[in-house]
Amino acid sequence: MNTDNVQIFKTARRLLTGENSSYLLPEEMASLNVKRPLIVTDKGVKDAGIIQPVIDNLKSNGVENIFIYSDISAEPETHIVEACCETFEENQCDGVIAIGGGSAMDTAKAVAIYSGETRSLSELFGEDKVAPRKIPLICMPTTAGTGSEVTNISILLDVQAQIKKGIVSNELLPDVAIVAPELTLSCPEFVTAASGVDALVHAVESYLSNFASEITKSLSIAAIRMIVDALPVAYQEPTNIAAREKMATASLMAGLAFGNAGVGAVHALAYPLGGRFHLSHGVSNAVMFSHVMRWNSTSCPDKFIDIAIAMGADHSISESDAGDYVVAKIEALCVSVSIPKQLREFGIEFDDLNELAISASAVTRLLRNNPRQLSVKDIETIYQEAF
Repeated sequence: MNTDNVQIFKTARRLLTGENSSYLLPEEMASLNVKRPLIVTDKGVKDAGIIQPVIDNLKSNGVENIFIYSDISAEPETHIVEACCETFEENQCDGVIAIGGGSAMDTAKAVAIYSGETRSLSELFGEDKVAPRKIPLICMPTTAGTGSEVTNISILLDVQAQIKKGIVSNELLPDVAIVAPELTLSCPEFVTAASGVDALVHAVESYLSNFASEITKSLSIAAIRMIVDALPVAYQEPTNIAAREKMATASLMAGLAFGNAGVGAVHALAYPLGGRFHLSHGVSNAVMFSHVMRWNSTSCPDKFIDIAIAMGADHSISESDAGDYVVAKIEALCVSVSIPKQLREFGIEFDDLNELAISASAVTRLLRNNPRQLSVKDIETIYQEAF
């Protein structure tokens, strides 16, 4: 029997969405028998007071032993995961709850599979190298962008190699994902912008992926339509709960799409920017986005028609015009949310581009998803266009 065409859809085991869904955390913890949780967050989220209502809610429901790890950097390094694991083990915690953006969630996911491991963390990089997870894991995003709450990937910075690497395993899929728009209301303006564009990159790249399915394509297109509509509003009116909920839902949908179809060259070219120059994930994706799309548009013009229409183009748009429309729309959206346009604005020198291209070309796990195959020279040219 031939099973080559069988597709498996991966996501968190339980998914809660909608306004005030964060208040159901105590019930979800009880179902997983979590009584001594470690909350993994970052200092920005903690200082903004976002987690305090969550803690108050837990305490009012009888959860007294709550521990917090907030020493998370914008691009989490491997030693952060190791330190977080120590906190988990020293306090005899019995579950991990991520409350934050992609960095907090990626750290928490790594802790949940690394605590108790005898191997080094570096041995887990790659695909399917993780032992069965025994620690309950709940993810609650405070940004609308990464989709990490429903993906089987944890992206960490390998400081020595100066590049981000991924641990890929279904064991990283959370037991519960709670996508509550109220947790995003205090999201800073620049984070709203970068994470929102990141979500759009996920939606577009997953639609173009060589491994897209009818299910993921439907999620991608719906997410594109929602983000283009809601991101400028969420950016300009940060307390607009309707726009925040649209962005939270769109980010989730894009996460479900790319968590199953994969992302492509935008992410591959962004990885070295985060690893070497410490650009945030969202910003590095945003800077490369339109330039990679300009290259990809010639390889699958029919798909670019679909994307252009989702972005607001007339249904009669031609294949020859669709690519230009999408690129222009991406550039205009980035300008509207104050994303810098060029690599040189981040202190990157022209002489750095060849080395960046060599690093990006090694991210074959992502480049294989891209609809257009890119050589090292092609990648260097794209960096030059973004310079």
